[in-house]
Order: sequence, then C-alpha cells, then structure tokens
Amino acid sequence: MLTTIVSAQDVTLRIQNQQNDNIEGASIRLDKKVLGTTNQNGEFLLDVSVIENKSLLLSAIGYQNLNATISPTITSALLTFTLTQDNKFLDEVIVTAGRKVENINTVPSSVTILNQKEIDAQLNISSNLATMIGNAVPGLGTSTNKANNSGQTLRGRQVLVLIDGIPQSTPLMNGSKDIRTIDPGVIERIEVIKGATSIYGNGSGGGIINYITKKNNNAKQFGGTTSIGTSFSPLHADETIGYRVAQTFTGTRNKWNYTVGGSLDYTGLLRDADGTPLGQVDGLSNTRSYNGFLKVGYDINDHSGLTLLYNYFGSTQHAKYISETGVYGQTPTIGIEGADPGKPAGTPYNHNAMLTYSNSKIFSNTALDVTAYVNSFSSMNRFIAMGSSWYGPGQTMIKSNKKGLRTNFNSAFNIGNIPSELTYGLDLLNDVTYQDLVDGRVYIPKLSMVNLAPYAQLKMDFFENFIFKGGIRYENATVRVKSFNTIATGPDNEGSIPVSGGDIPYKATMFNAGLRFNRFDIFNPFVSFSQGFAINELGRVLRRAKENTLEAIETDPIITNNYEAGFSSRYKMLNFTAAYYISTSELGVNLVDVGGFLMAQREPERVSGFEFTLDAALSQKLSVGGSYAYVEGKAELDNGDKIYLNGSRIAPAKATAFIYYYPTRKWDLQLFWVHTGSRDRFDVNDTGRYNNSEGPIKNVDLFNLSSSYAFNPQWELSLGIENIFNTSYYPTVSQYRALDAEYVRGNGTRANLNLHFKF
Repeated sequence: MLTTIVSAQDVTLRIQNQQNDNIEGASIRLDKKVLGTTNQNGEFLLDVSVIENKSLLLSAIGYQNLNATISPTITSALLTFTLTQDNKFLDEVIVTAGRKVENINTVPSSVTILNQKEIDAQLNISSNLATMIGNAVPGLGTSTNKANNSGQTLRGRQVLVLIDGIPQSTPLMNGSKDIRTIDPGVIERIEVIKGATSIYGNGSGGGIINYITKKNNNAKQFGGTTSIGTSFSPLHADETIGYRVAQTFTGTRNKWNYTVGGSLDYTGLLRDADGTPLGQVDGLSNTRSYNGFLKVGYDINDHSGLTLLYNYFGSTQHAKYISETGVYGQTPTIGIEGADPGKPAGTPYNHNAMLTYSNSKIFSNTALDVTAYVNSFSSMNRFIAMGSSWYGPGQTMIKSNKKGLRTNFNSAFNIGNIPSELTYGLDLLNDVTYQDLVDGRVYIPKLSMVNLAPYAQLKMDFFENFIFKGGIRYENATVRVKSFNTIATGPDNEGSIPVSGGDIPYKATMFNAGLRFNRFDIFNPFVSFSQGFAINELGRVLRRAKENTLEAIETDPIITNNYEAGFSSRYKMLNFTAAYYISTSELGVNLVDVGGFLMAQREPERVSGFEFTLDAALSQKLSVGGSYAYVEGKAELDNGDKIYLNGSRIAPAKATAFIYYYPTRKWDLQLFWVHTGSRDRFDVNDTGRYNNSEGPIKNVDLFNLSSSYAFNPQWELSLGIENIFNTSYYPTVSQYRALDAEYVRGNGTRANLNLHFKF
C-alpha cells in the first residue's frame, strides 16, 4: 500500500515501470470503477476530490497491481508510480474501439485481443497471419490455406484490416489479401472489434482487425532480438524445408527511441497428410515473404511527441509445381512438377508510412492526435490460361493507393457530477483502386474515392459504473470513375460495353450507442447498436455492367445495422463471455453464381449469431479454455423468398479449446484444438453440380502444439507443430467453393523450430 499526500484539486498521475519507461494504457480504478487509462506518456489527470481518501488500484498488462492512497491535501501536481513486471497479470486494454486507450471493461461491444504471448505461441505454429487469427478469434472464419483470405469473414460480413489504424483492405475491389499484409513478428498485439462500425470509415461491416505494431519500451540505448528457424514436414520431408530469419534492434537515447527490423520467411513445398504436393491455386508453397519495419519516436516534452512508422511487406510465390485439376468431391487437385508462365502471384508489395503528432495537453483537459499516412498496395492473381471472365489467357493485378489524414481530439469534463469525455475529429481519405491485366487490358476502371468524415463520440459514467457511449459520424464520399469499356469476352471486342464515367456521391449519417454496467466482476453486461458504412465490391459491380451509364448501375452503399447484447463474468479462477448479435442491411452484397460468374446481388440481408468463451486458471502451472461461435445469414429476394447466404459469407460453426501447461518457469507447453462444423444449405443445380460457393461442408478437427524453453534470459528455443495427428482434410474454402480446380487438401503435419537470442 502506497500513501501520498497532495493538496491540489487536479493531479497528474504518471505510471512507469522499473526501467522508468512510461506505461500507456494503465488502468486507474476506484472501488472497481475504472476512472480512466493513461495516455502514451503514461499520464492520467485525476480530480482528487472524487477519491475521498480511498485507495486507487493501478494496473497494466504484464505488471503487478498497485494500491495507492492519495490524500486530498495537495502538495504536488505530478505523482509518479512504479509498477513491477509480472506476466501473470494481463488486464487487457484496447485502443481502436473508441480511437483512444480504453479498458476493455468499459467498452459496450465484443472485443478479442491477442497479446504478445498469444501471438508468439501462434507464430511458433505458423507464420501465416490468416491461420493465426483464424484459429484464435471467435466469429472469424478459419484460414483458406492460401495466399488470400477469401471467405474469411467476421460474423458473416467483410472486415476492415488496419495496421496502427492505417486501412489495408481494398473494399472498392475486395482482393481478399488484406489479412496477410505484415509480418507477425513486428506485431505487439491484435485487436479485433466485432460488429459494424464506421469509426475508421469504409469497409467495416463485420468489424475491425487492427494490428498494433511493436514499440520500444526498453530504457537500453541498444538492444534487440535475433531469430532463426526452419519449417518442414517431418513425415514427408522432401522439398518441404523452409526457413525464417528475423532481426530487430531497439534503443533509447535522450528524447529518441527506435525499433527497426527485418525478416525473411521462405515456405517450402506444402504436402498433404499422404505426402502429395498440394494444388497450386493461390497456394503458399515456395512462397518468399519479406518485411522491413521502422518506428521512431521523439519526445518533444513531457506531454507531446512525434512517431514515424514505415513498414514494407512483400510475399510472392515462386512455384516449382503446377496444378493437376481433380474432381470436386472425389479426387483432390494436386501439384505436379512444372512451370507457371505468369508472374509470381501474391502480394508484390505493401508499403505503409505514417507520421503522428500527439499532445496530451493541447488545451485544458484535451488531448490531440494528428496522423498523416500513405498506403500503397499491390496484389497479383494467378495466371489463367483460359479465363471465363475475359477472352484468352490473362493475369490480373489489383493496385490500391491511399492517402489520409486523421485528426482526433479527446476532452475530459463533468456534466454535473457525471464524469464525461468527448472524442471528436475529422477523417480525410483518398483511395484510388483499380484492376488491370498485366497485358494492359482494363478489367476494373480506376476508382478514385475522396471521403471527408467528421465524427463525435460521447462517453458518460452514470452512477459510477453505468457507462454510456454514443456517437455520430457523417460520411461524405465521392467515387470518380472515368469512362471505360467492360472487358471483352470474345474475339474482336465481343461482349464489351462502353460505360460513361462520372461521379458517384455517397452521403450517410451513421449512429452508435451502447451501455455497459461494470460494477461487478461476476456480471458485466452490455447492449449496443452500431452502424457501418461500406462502398463494397463496387469494382465487381462495374466490371459486369450491362448498362451504358453509371446512373443505371446499382452502386448504392451497404449500410449495416448491428444489434448486440452480451456480458463478461469473472469468478475466482473462471472467466466467461457471451454475446448474441443481429446484423441487418437493406442492400447487401451477396455473391451468387450467375452463368459461372460470382455476381453481386443487392438484396436485404439478415445475419445473426452467438459466441461464448471460457477459460480457467486451474493452478499456477495449468490453464484451460475454449470458445464457440455460430453464425447464419439469409437474403430476401424481390418475391419475398429468403435464401441462405453462401459459403463466401457464412462460415460454419467453429469451436476451439486450449491447454496451457508450465512444467517449470522456463518451459511452457500449449495444445490447441480447432473444430469447424458442417454446413449443408444448398441443393445441386440442373447439371447435377453445386453452384459456386454453395458446396456442403464437413467437420474438420485439427490439433496444434506450441512449446518454448528459455535456457536463460537471452536464449530461447521454440517448437511448433501444425496438425500434429497428420489429419487428412479439406479446408472449408475447398469444400464450399465446389470447383474442381480449388478442391485442394490442407497441410499435413508441419514442424517449426526456432532459436531466439535477446541482447
């Protein structure tokens, strides 16, 4: 217990660790009520009159809790407290839900956070981000085992992927390669905000995945981590050996701090449980991935600073095998030796640069964050010898260039006796996206969107523990399209239609409101309503245009209404969460098979589902837990009939379980189970085959193992095994797509062995 005597009405609390590094996101509680969290400088402005000589509880991720009693007699305007590190204390904190640091118990919505230890455990098993979060996040579809994340929706709708708030998704033309846009080794935590939200703009009908990159919290002038490793199939090793090399340097000097690093990751040939090379349709065999990372911070003074971020990621396949097409439902598509005539498929580059100015005391009790960013992204699809969408052979690439400015204020004040705060600001985004064939033919014309969006979010704490959040955002977007011709489907420009260009205006006012009661750990309920805004799949709509003017083409946005109720519960060693949600939209984008093409159908949609999580710390050495998520969705046709949404939108039920065992302080063992259930909603068509994305899905059960051993504070050895029982299976995407070429099995047993050195 620490007692401090002070004598001013307001006092700034500064929370640090034992190395005198400021701790961002530390929680300040009074009688279980969360008063707030510290800013990036580790500071929180406290009104001393509200504490009445009571004890404050100070807590943060990875630190032991600290009780502090502050007397209302004032002698200092700044009080510094030091927390002791202890990884057993994991009081989770989020950033993205309200565009400021908040304790998870104050947010009236469902949130899943993967902290550093959980990311490291999944990275031991696989460096594919789509696999890592697909296995760990309830409500998110499992990995496709490909370079893309097609069908990996969140709660049945598209998700917006961010890196430190920078949008990575390409909603104007969804290339489904946004989840694999950064190396997991530079990620500090992953925040998944579920349900519609327009807080970050276009494309978040299902929610947000925000990758929070690492920053230097070490007082050393120079340090770092070196990692080297190999991956291979222990049962069928021929040509399967891959490798991973990663190097990070960190340091602090005077007002400067930096983190810089790079990685090279090579995946060898992937084989199924029988040792057969996997089919190469957008596969990951023989993939080379590169990542370069730089984050530099400069402290202007005690309450303001600058942060510069740059990250490059590239991942392309240099396949030594080509596909031998199988028969859907009978024999798999496999890999045979051969050369692909096209350019390497994958993500040739993804550049992100960001400059942020932060000031925790710009005026009065107001903080300011201003961020300017650019993102340049390229996606290369596989070469097709005979395309159904265009005449002759071809290979398409999607390019997206974004420039944006985010201005965010947060003001704390009281309304009567009610502690309140207002988060408000303005977002400006220019997104230019297009898709061409490498031979120069235009597949999707250049779409240039300019979006100016002011917003405001009010948070009020009624009766100490009854938290209300409500907000408004005005979307004012315009998409400019130049005149174009749809791509020819036959010789002599056959099937091409000229379309006159112009501007497509989008204006919408989005609302959200939520309540959470967090007085009791045993029952912490919330209810919420939120809306999402998306100009989604516009490129797909335009490339199949049958009319000559934009006015005649259905280009309306998707406005999603999300209703949710849930609660969290902590009782002794048990943690439990539950949520039920309904998501509706008057105009959805249901991709259905029309003449062999996936066409966007603009119909009313209703998606609903529920999720549960449970974990228990049985002892200091043993923890267990799991989750279950179920989602279903239907679209309503013009005649009133309701049809199921297909597999590209709705994932089957998913269950997970884990066992964490720590035989010693140096050694840990983690066993994971991932179950995807069955889903059979559609009949065969007149030809006796299933339409695209309507195939039945059978159960899949996979077990993965992660283990690490620390020889000393510097050296650590880790081992991960994917599919430890060498189960033969088809990923869900291979099943529901119902296409011969994509009927590809999943990985057999693969091992990852890595050695880490910290200095």
